[in-house]
Amino acid sequence: MGGTQAQAIRASGRDGRGGLGNALSGIAVAIGFALFLGGFVWGALVYQPYTVPTNSMVPTVQPGDRVLAERIGGAEVRRGDVVVFKDSQWSDSPMVKRVVAVGGDTVGCCGQGGRLTVNGKPLDEPYVDRAGRDALAAGTTSFEVTVPEGNLFLMGDRRSGSLDSRAHLQDAGQGTVPRSAVVARVDALAWPNTGMLDRPQVFAALPGGISQPGPLRLQVAAVVAGAALVVLGAAYGPVARVLGRGRARGRSGGR
Repeated sequence: MGGTQAQAIRASGRDGRGGLGNALSGIAVAIGFALFLGGFVWGALVYQPYTVPTNSMVPTVQPGDRVLAERIGGAEVRRGDVVVFKDSQWSDSPMVKRVVAVGGDTVGCCGQGGRLTVNGKPLDEPYVDRAGRDALAAGTTSFEVTVPEGNLFLMGDRRSGSLDSRAHLQDAGQGTVPRSAVVARVDALAWPNTGMLDRPQVFAALPGGISQPGPLRLQVAAVVAGAALVVLGAAYGPVARVLGRGRARGRSGGR
């Protein structure tokens, strides 16, 4: 009789272990929900999704790609950043281009091999559409612009098919836009292509260096970890009951 009661107590979890397991699983689920929802809310506060409708940023961004752009101020922009900006002289809609020069820089075209020059140095730009660069070097009129302080010179990665600062050289500011026009910096491709955008090292040695990625990776890690904790915590009860019944049947068979 006493042995049967002890087995029943262990099987039902009244020896304390089941209660502790249920408590820990509840804590795991609560923490998981906090991480999961917190990661999404954090991401919504920091990032804004945009759809890029044109091919001016090929091969970095394809037409129709959905991108995630970190909300930043213009003062945070560095050379090489792909930014979202609005300028009434360019368009009534947000546009996506790459910053190739900042205030005080002299940017020109074209140097050796059709390369863009910044402060007299030809740039090796790995993100540029090579065929477009060759076509640009063969068919474009050379230019040289000294960017006013507080402004940016922007170009598309598909140099032969982008309406960018070069198309506005006759405007005030010679095609540059103020930093205040920038509303966000593209950090990643979200759909249908996915992946983080690299910071081009070609600008790293210039004054100001290059920007650092935003907190997107940390936000994604929080969401994934939260989902895992919720699943594992919620699974504890059913798994524990199945294992408990299996142990009980094993003991009954042993008698």
